[in-house]
Amino acid sequence: MSTFTMGPSILFCPADRPDRYAKALERADAVILDLEDAVAADRRAEARRALVGNPLDPQRTIVRVNPVNTPDFAEDMAAIGQTAYRTIMLAKTEGAADLAKAADYAVVALCETAVGIINAPQIAAAPNVVALMWGAEDLVASLGGSSSRKASGTYRDVARHARSQVLLAAGAYGKVAIDSVYIDIPDLAGLLGESVDAAASGFGAKASIHPSQMPVIRQAFAPSAEEVERATRILAAAEQASGVFTFEGQMVDEPLLRHARAVLGKTGRSDR
Repeated sequence: MSTFTMGPSILFCPADRPDRYAKALERADAVILDLEDAVAADRRAEARRALVGNPLDPQRTIVRVNPVNTPDFAEDMAAIGQTAYRTIMLAKTEGAADLAKAADYAVVALCETAVGIINAPQIAAAPNVVALMWGAEDLVASLGGSSSRKASGTYRDVARHARSQVLLAAGAYGKVAIDSVYIDIPDLAGLLGESVDAAASGFGAKASIHPSQMPVIRQAFAPSAEEVERATRILAAAEQASGVFTFEGQMVDEPLLRHARAVLGKTGRSDR
């Protein structure tokens, strides 16, 4: 199975808009060609033809397919079989049985129903899963709710729980965790805050729905100069210490050294 290496900014693109394919890939680290929610049901056949006829770099492309319990799934997979794409995003993944139907592909499992969130550890354990993503709006809809966020813009508790569940499951099995989209496109400040939190919490990437969000996500996932400088000094101090030590009034032990190594790792520098 091919490996898929993604950067932090991942952009959805409707599969029935081939005129946007190349532009999306230019802006993002990876693109998700969407055969599901971004495409009206009566345009999905056209979207599949566009997918086959307008190839992109398969190492930077994910194809989102419809859930396995829908008639569209088989047709989506048949179309992908005519391309070089070998990484799919499986909408509404709910368990190992779903993943078995895509055994020949690397799968980004999209956990966006109550069943999918509860089964996130089982999903993360599947050998063909390379990443997990969570979806707030579909999740809340599956519960009979009407909004994933409060009037303040922050997530409701159930959405925060789902986000944490997917992150923990991905981390437990060494898979990448992808944070959900931020749908208020003009609110770049809100996107930045949420993306900074995602990066600091351990998400490897954040999905997005508009090209204007790409620079903001990249900024959030890149460590600041101050963070890099401090991490460098902490690791230098560790070379002169034995065991736990104090650095600028803070106790430093191995977990904090791993944090510092992670900061430098995002710059491409070698860990100490």
